[in-house]
Amino acid sequence: MSCGSGGVGKTTIAAAAATMAAVHHGGRVLVVTVDPARRLADALGLAALGNKETRISPQAFAEAGITPRGELWAAMLDTKQSWDALIRRHAPDLRTAEQILGNPLYQNVAGRFVQSHDYIAMERLYEIHSEGIYDLIVVDTPPSRNALDFLDAPERMAEFFSSRLLRWLTVPYRSRLATLASRPFYQAADRILGSQFLQDVAEFFLLFQTMHDGFVSRAEAVTRLLHDKRTTFLVVSTLEAAPVREAEAFVGALSERGLHLGAVVLNKVLPAYLRVPASSEVAGRMAAGASELGRRLTREGEDDPAQVGRVLGEVAESFLNFALVACREAEQEAELAVTPDVVATVPMFDTDIYDLAGVANLGEQIWG
Repeated sequence: MSCGSGGVGKTTIAAAAATMAAVHHGGRVLVVTVDPARRLADALGLAALGNKETRISPQAFAEAGITPRGELWAAMLDTKQSWDALIRRHAPDLRTAEQILGNPLYQNVAGRFVQSHDYIAMERLYEIHSEGIYDLIVVDTPPSRNALDFLDAPERMAEFFSSRLLRWLTVPYRSRLATLASRPFYQAADRILGSQFLQDVAEFFLLFQTMHDGFVSRAEAVTRLLHDKRTTFLVVSTLEAAPVREAEAFVGALSERGLHLGAVVLNKVLPAYLRVPASSEVAGRMAAGASELGRRLTREGEDDPAQVGRVLGEVAESFLNFALVACREAEQEAELAVTPDVVATVPMFDTDIYDLAGVANLGEQIWG
């Protein structure tokens, strides 16, 4: 699973990791994003992605100058479609499933719930894993703050089905008789919300409870899959202060949950030559003597020595500033390198990645 804060390139890194696996290891490889944005489709040069897996064509690889040993597939989670399929799978019978799907609360209020992706994303990934079609599944998770909710979703779903809230919402309607203590609340709620709304709520949760066993057992199975030794986490970060802090916090959260951290990928890293002391020394001398150097490099009557000196001074100062940032990055990298088995760095590219060739180039940087 590819994890990290927003804007660090984890979607592109996930696509690159999957591409390299398909190219070098072979087999059937799937990269799937739970982010509804188009980043994965854009990175792979695809017009669109949906809930159904799409194969990256051999022609696309040929155009990128690549001959893969295996197949690369991609998908993007459609939460509403996945929830509908989940209801049909876990409902005790077709009639109950149709009642849930047709319930106004499910159609309207539940729409906001499913957009959080959390549980249904894990359920969908477990379904793909259980089908056994793919040799490797690479998952692009939500930004790390939301990824923790994503990881905890199966346990929360199991707790919900055993919660007092669910019993409190359904018991009065199951018995058709509210207790003396709860009757004032329901009378007030009826006046404010309307009896039809309360009836829809009660019906929805009563029907939802019929799927208790299926949901709980699958939630437990998903939790076991996350802790399986074959499941590993790839934390992506840049070496800026805020993403590094978030990466460190996420690494700690993985450790607390007993989940396996396989690697840290540091993206958009400045080149190593900026950290060479001799280079900084030359840049320092160039900055100090820019005016004199400008006079030496200009021909009399053709160029303005002062202007040339200013340009040389700005170039030297820019190099020194980047060198300072590069040294700070090296310190951050050393701190992050303590925990994972592997730390990979990816240089800052001159252009955005928008096609399979660019993704493959990025992958080779990580692979190397």
